[in-house]
Amino acid sequence: MKKVMIVEDEELILQGIRNILDWESLGLDVVHLAHDGTEALQMWEKEPVHIVVTDISMPEMDGLTLLRKIREKEEQVCFIILTGYDEFDYAREAIRLGVENYILKPVNEEELERQLLETVQKLEEQDKKKLQYIDEKTQWMHFLNGKAEKEEYGKYEKLLNLTSGYESYYTAVMKWNAEGLKEKKITEVLVELKKDNRLKIVHLPPDNLLMVIADAKTDENGILEYFLELQNRIESRFDIMTFIGVGSSFHSIEQLPESYKSAKKLQKYLIIEGYGSCIGQKQIGERKAEAIHMDEALLRKYILKKEKDHAADYIEDLFISNIRKDASVSSLYQTAVKLAVLFQDIKKEYKLESDRFYDLTELIETIFSADDILGIKAAFVSEITEIMECMHEENTQYTPVVRQIIAEVQNNYKEDMNLKTLAYKYHMNASYLGQIFQKEAGCSFAQYLSNTKNGIAKDLILNTNMKINDIAKEVGYPDSSYFYRKFKQCYGVSPASLREMKKY
Repeated sequence: MKKVMIVEDEELILQGIRNILDWESLGLDVVHLAHDGTEALQMWEKEPVHIVVTDISMPEMDGLTLLRKIREKEEQVCFIILTGYDEFDYAREAIRLGVENYILKPVNEEELERQLLETVQKLEEQDKKKLQYIDEKTQWMHFLNGKAEKEEYGKYEKLLNLTSGYESYYTAVMKWNAEGLKEKKITEVLVELKKDNRLKIVHLPPDNLLMVIADAKTDENGILEYFLELQNRIESRFDIMTFIGVGSSFHSIEQLPESYKSAKKLQKYLIIEGYGSCIGQKQIGERKAEAIHMDEALLRKYILKKEKDHAADYIEDLFISNIRKDASVSSLYQTAVKLAVLFQDIKKEYKLESDRFYDLTELIETIFSADDILGIKAAFVSEITEIMECMHEENTQYTPVVRQIIAEVQNNYKEDMNLKTLAYKYHMNASYLGQIFQKEAGCSFAQYLSNTKNGIAKDLILNTNMKINDIAKEVGYPDSSYFYRKFKQCYGVSPASLREMKKY
């Protein structure tokens, strides 16, 4: 059944619309009754609906504003607007915004039922188109994975118009950063790409595009330049980020799946090259496949001496300077897994336990699911920080006063505390207490407090759906921008980037 929300600020009219029809017999379920646009939007965010029947003139937020805000989130929602005779200008604006229809008050039962049935029919037609679209994409993937029967090849040859006389073709696979990308913008991108008659496009949801270009003269370097120029045009015009892998040339439809496979393989280099890159077979062939040298003894020394900056710089140099420069993807993963095992060995050796640690399986999954090399680096810097903090906590050589201060931080990190107030509380000289704390904890009190807040914030970012601003307040940062700055100083990545890395 399709879900419906009714929005009307007058309770009598609201209940009247709810009770005037047998909604279930129309295949509809009224799940929300709201008294204004603000309340309606909150209800929609908790449980979206297919159809919104709303008054135009309401307090807090009117019907047209509600329409715009919901359409920003979901373009397929259908709207039926209720309006009075003196609100025709609003109704005209509603029609311009793409509402299904509008009904004059007082609401006529037969008219409302007729429009609802028309709207349901429209939604069902959209569903059928979606199913047909999904089926077409499934068939394309079946063919591109080399599983189609030989007699089916002619169909795909015609769809791509490969019978136009060209002797050679190239494939490319474009992947875009789908975060916040709406279907409307995707359609606009496809329209722009199809302006080149030589270029044939197949959208492979959710975020890949197969492109086939006919060219009998241009070599691989020229084709790469063509797709790089195309990429720059698309990114600048539509404000999206893309990654393009250009596959091998082919001469007949039978060779297309193998060419697609070569282009698809290049997609794994997104993790090294990042969005905004366009690469081909030749570039990847020049990359080194041997393992990257990692000085485990030096990194272990930094960790055990709690030299966080040196350890973070080493990770930066290892992943960004060495691997990004000329290494293959296999070298990246070999090095990352080796580093994950090293961290696991250190935790076992020193019997370190913390709920904030990655276990080995989780860390390796994070490595292989990261979209870019910066995400992998951030995960390792985060783990190093947690190991060092756990070593602080496990150190039994703390003097009683330092142990009290650490306990104070762990229990009251949300409060606005500083060393001066704590020194007064424990009847000590603030400067002397600061020296003791620095010596025993390995960092200043301010840094320890910041690390504690950021560690808890990291845990909330990775393991909850709380908004970043709410997390900042939860750990005692009333200023969100200050929280972003301190968090990035601690982990080398912003809170939003860390959450995106984990795909929460």
